[in-house]
Amino acid sequence: MQQQPTLEQLKYPIGQAQIPENISESLINEWITILEEFPQRLSELVENITPEQLETPYRTGGWTVRQVIHHLADSHHNSYTRFKWTLTEDEPLIKAYFEDRWAKLHDTKDGPILLSLNALKTTHAKLVYLLKGLTNEELEKRFIHPETNKEVSLKENIGIYAWHSRHHYAHIENLMKRKGWR
Repeated sequence: MQQQPTLEQLKYPIGQAQIPENISESLINEWITILEEFPQRLSELVENITPEQLETPYRTGGWTVRQVIHHLADSHHNSYTRFKWTLTEDEPLIKAYFEDRWAKLHDTKDGPILLSLNALKTTHAKLVYLLKGLTNEELEKRFIHPETNKEVSLKENIGIYAWHSRHHYAHIENLMKRKGWR
């Protein structure tokens, strides 16, 4: 008999983000590759998903597959903007947003996932192009997150969004495996 995953395993299937203090160039390149490949990997993962499956939460009390996909597009679009602010302003205080409220909006609850899959492809293409051209000095630039008042370097933010991509991919993939959809 297969053991059921714990709530913590369902929430954090790849664990919580662990960003090292010293970030090497090879690690940055690895993270950029994750970001570059993510939209295609996600599209392939959900290409045969049914409308009923899209409405399935990845865990009890969690978002549906549809909401996760739309959240990814919203979140990564916000992240791209944060990169641009940080590159053009001195340690900007970024704008946080209420992810839970965005997830309840009709475009997230009911919208076609193709809208967000296409948005992710475009956002990631622009982001990866930007990231590949940054100097070490630019990668050290920082923004301030208003919820934690913590300074976050662009290097760290690359890692955070590589993790975020893998994190939500695992939510969907693990649900599909548990349900026998894959």
